[in-house]
Amino acid sequence: MDAIDRQILAALQEDGRLSLTDLAARVGLTLSPCHRRVRELERAGVIEQYRAVVSPAAVGLDFEAIVFVTIDRTDPETVRAFEEGVLAIPNIVQAERLFGDPDYMLRVLTADLTAYQELFDGPLGALPGVRKLSSTLVMKQVTGRRALPT
Repeated sequence: MDAIDRQILAALQEDGRLSLTDLAARVGLTLSPCHRRVRELERAGVIEQYRAVVSPAAVGLDFEAIVFVTIDRTDPETVRAFEEGVLAIPNIVQAERLFGDPDYMLRVLTADLTAYQELFDGPLGALPGVRKLSSTLVMKQVTGRRALPT
């Protein structure tokens, strides 16, 4: 990956809807070489996907919690069942497996505290292998979704 590839990545992270013509102009290439580089970055898995970033508040998801989860066992079956359960709950918008204790960190969005409590007492608590759930409420997002450094 060279400096031009990094410029392409930076530009697309800033605006994924850039036309190839505009992208080529930004990075100082003609259209064909720019298109080849973007296709190669996609093929190599450097660019994983394109998507719209939706404001949670604009769609009524004003309440955010970080949930730390400790599971009973970390054998492959328990981990697989827990992770499949996480994927089935749409309000979990981010999930990370951690080293040590706790085992997982979940970012959860709901409409309000009541909806969060229902999720916590229901589907979250019923996830396979859960021994302990611990929540902290998000006061303010400082960075939001940042672009990766290029």
